Amino acid sequence: MTTGQPADPEQPVSTPVGTPAGSGTPSAGPSMTVPVGNTLNPRKIPWTTARPAGGDLEITWVSGVEPCNSLDRVDVAYAAAEVTVTLWEGTTDEDAICIEIAIEKKTIVKLTEPVGDRKIVDGAK
Repeated sequence: MTTGQPADPEQPVSTPVGTPAGSGTPSAGPSMTVPVGNTLNPRKIPWTTARPAGGDLEITWVSGVEPCNSLDRVDVAYAAAEVTVTLWEGTTDEDAICIEIAIEKKTIVKLTEPVGDRKIVDGAK
C-alpha cells in the first residue's frame, strides 16, 4: 500500500503482541499496584499467576482502571498443604466514570511464612 491510498478492507489488520488495541505502542507489562484499603464494595478478584519473588510473592491479575477497580487488600491464609492468597478490589470513588478496558496488574505480597512445598491457591476461586 502506498501513501494516500485507502486500506484494502479485504486484508486483515494485526496488532503486535503486547500492544493495546488502537494504541500503537507496546505495553510495558503489568502495572504495579499497592493496596489502598477502605475501598467501597470490596469483592474478591481472581488472579492469574503467583510467582515467588525472594521471600515474597508477585501476584498478577487482569482488572479495570482506577478508581473504579482499586486493590483494597490482599489476604493470605497459611495451612499445612497450601497458602491461600485472596485479592480484594473495590472503588475509591462511587461517582467515577471509568472506561471498560482490561489492564494487567501486579502486586508484591509480603509473606510471614515461607511457601516451601505448599501449593499456592487463589482464594477467589
